Formats: sequence, structure tokens, C-alpha cells
Amino acid sequence: MKKILFLLTMVALLTTGCANEFNRVYKTTDYSYKYDYAKECFARGKYTQAVTLLTDLVVVQKGTDNAEECLYMLAMAEYCNKNYQTASEVFKKYFQTYPRGQYAEMALYYVGQSLYMGTPEPRLDQSPTVAAIAAFQEYLDVYPEGKMRGTSQQRLFELQDKLIQKEYLSAKLYYNLGSYFGNCTNGGNNYEACIITAQNALKDYPYSNLREDFSLLVMKSKFELAVMSVESKKLDRFQNAEDECYGFINEFPESKNVALAKKYIERCKQITKNK
Repeated sequence: MKKILFLLTMVALLTTGCANEFNRVYKTTDYSYKYDYAKECFARGKYTQAVTLLTDLVVVQKGTDNAEECLYMLAMAEYCNKNYQTASEVFKKYFQTYPRGQYAEMALYYVGQSLYMGTPEPRLDQSPTVAAIAAFQEYLDVYPEGKMRGTSQQRLFELQDKLIQKEYLSAKLYYNLGSYFGNCTNGGNNYEACIITAQNALKDYPYSNLREDFSLLVMKSKFELAVMSVESKKLDRFQNAEDECYGFINEFPESKNVALAKKYIERCKQITKNK
């Protein structure tokens, strides 16, 4: 028990001592020493302390030989501290300030990487994902043969997949809402919204691995739309749904949903032949 109390006391003293030392460094006007201490904090993984010191030093060091390194290190400290939005802004500031600087290429890459790390799950708003795509694309435009080219391209594929997943979830939600009109405006319809969302995704992402899933939603939505249509629109919509079913079978002949497409076709024919 005495040993434990001794260890806890020593830890407390060391912690207090470190805090006092940091406070002395933070208040000092010896900026050379302060900068060296900030670099040491960064090297030892004390990113919060490094950010605190470097934020002040960026202003003080402006115009000096340390200015460029100071700004880049601040950006990296923010990134390592998982302050990704702030990190992306500081990396961008570095690149704009030193477009031919020592760290220019990596700074531009980390603008995208920082945004990438902060992108939300597909169900949420994907504005950050769009921003990350733009940032990686800028890196590839500026450094087409850059050392982070492969990683940037991979990130673009991953981010695009996230946008596709977002579109799929939106289309699927419209389909699941079905005939519920509480969320519809201007006479709209959930099945029509599903069709439009899915077809736009197929046009925007023609090589997506969710192509069959989008096509299935279109087919099912067109059939359900026909079923619930007023009499004056039934014939056209059932014919449209039948054509969609044939198109699905032609494009995905090995799909497990071919049987459903054929079932829909039979139902459509029963309606259209009597019209």
C-alpha cells in the first residue's frame, strides 16, 4: 500500500512539474527556446501542447527561417491531434503561402487526407466527402506524378463509393416509404423519387458495384407505381414497367432477381392485354 501511495505521489509531482515547465515555456519571450520546446513536444507526441505553442509561434516566426517549418508542423500537430477540419485549413494555408515550399506537396495531399479522415458515414450529409474529393483531385492535378498519387487515387475511389452508398440509401428509403405521402410535395410520389434518384446514380456512376441494386429499385418502383396509378395512367406505366423488367433480365441474366422480373412481366401482361 505504501509503495502504491509513493508511486501516485511521484506521478502527481512529475505531472505538476511538467505542467509548471510548460507554463514557463508558454510565457517566455525566448522564442528560440520556445520553438525548440514545441518541436520536442511534437516529437514526443504531445500534440496538444505543440499546437498551443506553435499557434503563437506562427505569428512570431513569420518572416524568419523557421516560419515555413513552423506552419507545417502546426498543421501536422492538428492532424495528429485528430482536429481534422482545422488541420485541413492550416495545410491549405501553408500551400497557399509556400506553393514551392519544402513541404508543399505533402501539405496539399494532407488537405485532402485531413478532410478524408473527417468524412461522415454514408447516411449523413456528404458535403465533407465532396470537399475531400475536390482536394485529392487538386493534388493529382498539381502533382500528376507525385509520390502520394497512388494513395490519392485510392482515396478518391473510397470517397466515391461513399457517395454512391449515400445515393443508394436515399433511393432505398424512397422505395420503403412507398405509398406514404406525408413527405411528398407538389404532388410527388416516393416511387417516382426512387426512380429518379436511382437512375441519376446509374448515370453518374455507371461502373458502380451497386448497379444491379439501383436497377432493381428502378424495376420494383416502376411496377409499384403502375399498380397504384389512376386508371388513365395504368396502361403506360405497366408497359413501362414491363420494358424495365426485360431490360433488367438482359443486363443481369444471372441475377437471383430474374424470377421476380419474370413475375412482374406476367403481371404486367395481364393488365396490358385487357386494355
